[in-house]
Amino acid sequence: MKVKLISVGTKMPGWVQQGVEEYAKRIASELGFTVCEVPMAKRTKTANIEQCVQKEGDSILAALGKGDYLIALDVLGKQISTESLADRLAELKQEGLNISLIVGGPDGLSKECLSRANETWSLSKMTMPHPLVRIMVAEQLYRATTILKGHPYHRS
Repeated sequence: MKVKLISVGTKMPGWVQQGVEEYAKRIASELGFTVCEVPMAKRTKTANIEQCVQKEGDSILAALGKGDYLIALDVLGKQISTESLADRLAELKQEGLNISLIVGGPDGLSKECLSRANETWSLSKMTMPHPLVRIMVAEQLYRATTILKGHPYHRS
């Protein structure tokens, strides 16, 4: 199973890359995890925010793999536990699906991205910086794989 995180933004601090790489390395034997960055639309004082979100959404959809199972990460999505994530990953792996997880820019995901999504999840009701979301997703995927393997990393 391959899991791709498609995220808006291309200039992440080094600590973000280090964190994501660390968890990607830990889950390499279980999941092929990659991050695909798409450019953030330029926002100016006169920029039309809807057009910016649309442009970012088009880039996200263009980055999808053929037949990918799409999960949108959005504040209005369904909140899931780590255990539920592990169960869902196991189900999708059983079905032989590759997953794309998508994270929008500062103004969220386009309507097209949300309507194309097979599922919409929320990481939290709190607003989080996008760089931190990348690390959180990578860590939760690692945690989910340890649950499935019976590894003691996760303590509920």
